[in-house]
Amino acid sequence: MGEPRDVLSLRDTPVPTPGRGQVLVEVLGAALGFPDALLCRGAYQDRPDLPFVPGAEVCGRVVDAGTVTDVAEGDRVAAVLPGGLGGLAQYAVADALQVYAVPPNLTDAEVAGLSTAYLTAWLGLHRRGALQPGENLVVSAAAGGVGSAAVQIGRAAGACVIAVTRGATKTAVARDLGAHVVVDSLTESVAERIREGTGGRGADVVFDPVGGDTYHELAKALAFGGRILVVGYAGGEIQTARLNRPLLGSYSIVGVNVGLHVRNEPDLVRDAMARIAALGASGVVRPLLGAVSPMGAAARQLQAVADGNTVGRVVVEPWNAEA
Repeated sequence: MGEPRDVLSLRDTPVPTPGRGQVLVEVLGAALGFPDALLCRGAYQDRPDLPFVPGAEVCGRVVDAGTVTDVAEGDRVAAVLPGGLGGLAQYAVADALQVYAVPPNLTDAEVAGLSTAYLTAWLGLHRRGALQPGENLVVSAAAGGVGSAAVQIGRAAGACVIAVTRGATKTAVARDLGAHVVVDSLTESVAERIREGTGGRGADVVFDPVGGDTYHELAKALAFGGRILVVGYAGGEIQTARLNRPLLGSYSIVGVNVGLHVRNEPDLVRDAMARIAALGASGVVRPLLGAVSPMGAAARQLQAVADGNTVGRVVVEPWNAEA
């Protein structure tokens, strides 16, 4: 276990065989995420046996549908892989419940970044956050993969979106995504700017994949009855809370775990993914791509994700053997 640049290496392995209720896909693009980096470091809640193949979400072409009847060989699909593993390979096995139809207008790399990020944003904002049209939504790490998805889903829901980013490049990205207000946490007081941007009311919903000090700053700007969504801790420090704060402010702290929704509400998840695909087909949402790289660059690109030096989604093309 260690940093991705140190522990990832290319190896030949057998093509996996799908079991009952599974399909085999040729991987056209694998999206990298912060959990992949945590898995490499041995710092994720799940610790698979070594060796393992990172990569939780892919765009793939079905090459063996097995016993599954709602997809056919040759279909291009988005897939979230069992245990969040296996995507950085030329072939991967996916459970049929987590194989989704995709819009034809999106590229393979965009489809690779469509499923987990947008499901997290959709389920977080709609299922867990109960976001309503006209409410004030604050998104931290808004230029990242999950954050950019939340900005787009929030706008599609009719919210006033306030994007929190770090630095001039990422603030420009957030503006291009359509955020109504953009806050640069390097140079501005986040809580004060949120108050200003909401006319003093504060945030109705906060979508926070960062954690640490960012969480505490965002919590200061919650409106009465607000909901702060704990989505992840990409900043490296897990969120902590003194529970007198939500009591005094009458706000809610809400966890968002897509994997548990898949397990407990599969029909809701499939409906959400169908709605996301429809938004993609109409051009309302489009995954933000920071880099599309060949397989030989996977370790370097995942290290960049781990270090927080990326914008949007980073996608690796396993079929591309360039160094």
